[in-house]
Amino acid sequence: MKIYLFLISLIVLISCTKETDIKVEDSETSKNPNILLIIADDMGLDACPRYDIGTIKPHMPNLEKLMSNGIRFNNLWSAPVCTPTRATIITGKYGFNTSVMKVDDVLAESETSLQKYIDTNTGGKYSNAVIGKWHLSRDEEHPLNLGIDYYAGSLNGGLPSYFEYQLIENRQSKTCLEYATSKYTDLAIDWIANQTDPWFLWLAYNAPHSPFHLPPDNLHFQGSLPTDQASIDADPLPYYMAMIEAMDTEIGRLLGSLSQEEIDNTIIIFIGDNGTPGKVAQEHHSRRAKGSIYQGGINVPMIISGKGVSRINETEDALINTTDLFATIAEIADNKTTKIHDSYSFKGLLSDNNAPKREYAYSEIGYETEPSTYAIRNATHKYILFNDGSEALYNLQSTFIDKINLLSENQLPLSPNNEAINDDLMVKAKEIRNE
Repeated sequence: MKIYLFLISLIVLISCTKETDIKVEDSETSKNPNILLIIADDMGLDACPRYDIGTIKPHMPNLEKLMSNGIRFNNLWSAPVCTPTRATIITGKYGFNTSVMKVDDVLAESETSLQKYIDTNTGGKYSNAVIGKWHLSRDEEHPLNLGIDYYAGSLNGGLPSYFEYQLIENRQSKTCLEYATSKYTDLAIDWIANQTDPWFLWLAYNAPHSPFHLPPDNLHFQGSLPTDQASIDADPLPYYMAMIEAMDTEIGRLLGSLSQEEIDNTIIIFIGDNGTPGKVAQEHHSRRAKGSIYQGGINVPMIISGKGVSRINETEDALINTTDLFATIAEIADNKTTKIHDSYSFKGLLSDNNAPKREYAYSEIGYETEPSTYAIRNATHKYILFNDGSEALYNLQSTFIDKINLLSENQLPLSPNNEAINDDLMVKAKEIRNE
């Protein structure tokens, strides 16, 4: 009898232990993940490892580790320049819906920022910060007025020098003499260390935006290079690569500062904000790089790894807009809406390559006094309407580069299939633009 009662007690104890373990595991699984969005400034596919364009690549072991542990996206479209891209991410809207179409346009404070949206729709679960380049206004109050809990960095489009610049920290401005890429990383490490709630950090490096320079020796792998301006101007590419490598080193230092528990509960998103500058672009003509609506200006890298990413060392060809980061990050943060404004969540793709995808991607660039130039693409073709009224149609099935304009005189007439594709893209663009 005693043996029988002992066995019954043992079974009950094991059952309770298993139930407790399951509850703990479920609790860990349901924990709100930390979200780290890292933005590289002026970094196209040709300047990023593992993309099949560009022959000279930076040494980025930390980014490549994220690729090996996550997903590399091939078809992210940004705006051709810095300000509009950042506005699309923080509002989930195309530029014509925010009037942010070109460099230095100011984002209206009436817009609902991604940070404010998350705060409202998750009951204030997340603390948030933006560290680094803002470039949505030069008003020191602007980030805070848009719902940013903590802001530190540079409001302008570029730094006068990476070794001497004005650093804004929650309205206070001071001259900083620390290497900017390292300083932003220090600020990020310090801010994360003080968080007790789930956090969303938007870390926007100025690198590798000009001025091109040689970073501190311990941060890059380009070897000994002359530091005079004439040498930099004569061959800027190794300096550009050194700046990217320095950024990667500092990303590694940031991730290394986190505990294993925090790393396990963090999703990391890395993107470029627009294409590589013409001076250092590879394979793209200098006028088809940053600032242009061609692939060299708007097709940028995106790598996602970490919590909730179960597709490991995979590539993804789905069409994605930078607008889509709004709905995706909001959904990751526990908001249930999968579409808002011009933003479609692609969270499903992090675990399922058969998840719903966009049929079209859209981008544009505005000018002071002229109509905008815009582009739209489907899975195979891309249509451009230039501001002078001319048009182009490209087949993108076999290359990242828009090479042969099917609407040029020596390519006409279009095949019935291409004519149908062209008409469909034109109609869809007008629908997107409410024309």
